Amino acid sequence: MKKPSHGQPTEAGPAPLIAPRPSLGDEAYELMLAELISLRIPPGEKLSVDGLARQFGVSQTPIRAALIRLEAEGLVVKKHNTGYNVAPQLSGSRFRDIYEFRLLIEPAAAAAAALLATPSEVAALAELAEEMSALADTDTEANYSKFALMDGEFHARIAEAGRNTVICEALERLYTHMHLFRLRYHAAVAMDAVKEHDAIMRAIREGDGAAAQVAMQAHIAASRDRMQPYFNAT
Repeated sequence: MKKPSHGQPTEAGPAPLIAPRPSLGDEAYELMLAELISLRIPPGEKLSVDGLARQFGVSQTPIRAALIRLEAEGLVVKKHNTGYNVAPQLSGSRFRDIYEFRLLIEPAAAAAAALLATPSEVAALAELAEEMSALADTDTEANYSKFALMDGEFHARIAEAGRNTVICEALERLYTHMHLFRLRYHAAVAMDAVKEHDAIMRAIREGDGAAAQVAMQAHIAASRDRMQPYFNAT
């Protein structure tokens, strides 16, 4: 019997697939994001590529890739001839402007999503909400940066399901969630957000646009009230 070549299926069945692994750049990004959101690397601090590479035990290449991504998201700032610095915290005026914008736009996006979302979109959104709930129930503090990313994805998916590309693009440019989560590093933020997400999710699943609009409005207002004491008004 001819011996099968490597990588070819045998009579016992197809060869097992190798699970994809995140790149070093992705891993460096997630680690650095956790440091930034938890404020272990404080706002304004100068970032050394070499120092970060030593800290995380990788070469400078994935660190540079992560910094480019964080710069695009507004979490670090690159200055000519001086390298990278951590972005400052939100100012009081920026904080107010973000929430004014969100209260105007996101409730309407949620109402549209309740009416227009496909069954597969609703299922994917529900799965994401369940993952966030599980994360909050286990070890939210250790996974806070991951929760912040998922929170942003939750809101982005609702906007996408509402079929308004301008709203989607505007929310994406804000990177609101990562900046806001830097204001308060605490498990209570995640637990409260999960409860409010559940109300939004129920309304979307039931196709109730009015209820989805009210639930999103309540969620954003509650988020504003949770975060407001944790920044220095300007």
